[in-house]
Amino acid sequence: MALGRTYSVALVGLNGYMVEVEADIGQTLPAFVLLGLPDASLNEAKERIRSAAKNSGIPLSRRKITANLIPASLPKRGSGFDLAVTMAVLRAANDIKPTGRSVFIAELGLDGRLRPVRGILPAVMASVQAGYPEVVVAQANLAEASLVPGAVVRGYRTLARLALDFGADPQELALDFEPDDADGGGDGPALPGPSPDMADVSGQGDARKALEVAAAGAHHLLLTGPPGAGKTMLAERLPGLLPDLGDHESMEVTAIHSLCGLPSSTVQLLRRPPFENPHHSATAAAIIGGGSGLPRPGAASRAHRGVLFLDEAPEYERRVLDALRQPLESGELVIHRSAGTAAYPARFQLVLAANPCPCGKASGKGLDCTCTPVMRRRYLARMSGPLLDRVDIQLQVERVSLADFGQAGAEEDTASVADRVRGARARQADRLRCFGLETNSQVPGRILRGDLRLAPAATRILDQSLECGILTARGYDRVLRLAWTLADLGRRDTPDTNDIGQALGLRQATAAAA
Repeated sequence: MALGRTYSVALVGLNGYMVEVEADIGQTLPAFVLLGLPDASLNEAKERIRSAAKNSGIPLSRRKITANLIPASLPKRGSGFDLAVTMAVLRAANDIKPTGRSVFIAELGLDGRLRPVRGILPAVMASVQAGYPEVVVAQANLAEASLVPGAVVRGYRTLARLALDFGADPQELALDFEPDDADGGGDGPALPGPSPDMADVSGQGDARKALEVAAAGAHHLLLTGPPGAGKTMLAERLPGLLPDLGDHESMEVTAIHSLCGLPSSTVQLLRRPPFENPHHSATAAAIIGGGSGLPRPGAASRAHRGVLFLDEAPEYERRVLDALRQPLESGELVIHRSAGTAAYPARFQLVLAANPCPCGKASGKGLDCTCTPVMRRRYLARMSGPLLDRVDIQLQVERVSLADFGQAGAEEDTASVADRVRGARARQADRLRCFGLETNSQVPGRILRGDLRLAPAATRILDQSLECGILTARGYDRVLRLAWTLADLGRRDTPDTNDIGQALGLRQATAAAA
């Protein structure tokens, strides 16, 4: 008997940690002991491994088997360690040759199939970064694992085929068993189609312009207006205006979707910005992340590098909305639970949509609103001042007139607007590259009032608003960011007085509420 050793990966959030799996076969009565802080699903691996090995033609030793997952202080969860433990036990029994520095990540079925697991992309990324490029996964995870640059990935459908490649006796293996391609999960459904087109939006010139500015500078947006004015239609078209994700951004987004078990991440890198639209009854754990044990990512992290749309925003719990204040500033969510702490990226564009009152008729156009002033204030007060202060653009969306409604098909399409957005993004990327930034929404105040400081004549109206208390210091900086985005769309080197005035107008609701 020998000591068997293999490697696997434990995920804590999106961070992966190498786990060394040791296996020893003693000389006492039959038993299977699993050490190293395993959770319930990992403890169940003992029975899965025994059945899988037996049905693959390489039954485990009938003596005491001890498997240890190092480091012991790191919690291990999930079924992804099944294969690593199995290969370590088989090596301890001299049923296979040494596995070297190969990393094994897969779940085992009772019949010996290798089944896919969640989070294979971040796990393989962590393995490669730690200097372990050779990875063995289930065949259904092969395409996703191969997306990682530098990884040498092999995919298998059965434990018997894998054991054969590592030196097991072919006369004993159950090599005649070959599961169907559908076994193990497949490649998942097709990727989502293109975003809806801006040409479908009739009228709404101000709202269309605000959407373009939001896309060009990655600004947050609040749309307020009566039902049927087109708030949801506009928000759904924002992702189509955003440029494709770069290689690093695509890897981040795909890793999050892989961890969440979303099937769209199993075929190729996600190049389009994601769009998340949770229902207003969603809990804090669903939006921010959480759950039992180590916290899982929520809608805010799934919207990373994309759009998080909260329709009927005042209907959400206030504590859920206020929990978004931290990621709006930092672009990251750090979730603390008793079982551990997980950090997930969450740099998204927030789009809020709200009615002017609970009945939705307080639009100032003669509609019969039945809400009292107190009811209106209480309704809109669910969106707290500190949250709204972080929203750059706040726009009142009015009902579409009959004249605008009759001009269907005369509006600009998404491709035309997206072309201007790409040009504006390129201008700000060139300007901000020396600061290590990408978009105007990321520029801190010290740079806006330092290297990018504007002439006093251009910012006079902002200075007066700050002095009178109409704008907060945060609001002052956000208006400057909007002004720079307007200048980029207009192909101007610096914002002028007109850009400052337009930017302040786009934030008029905040100024009025301050």
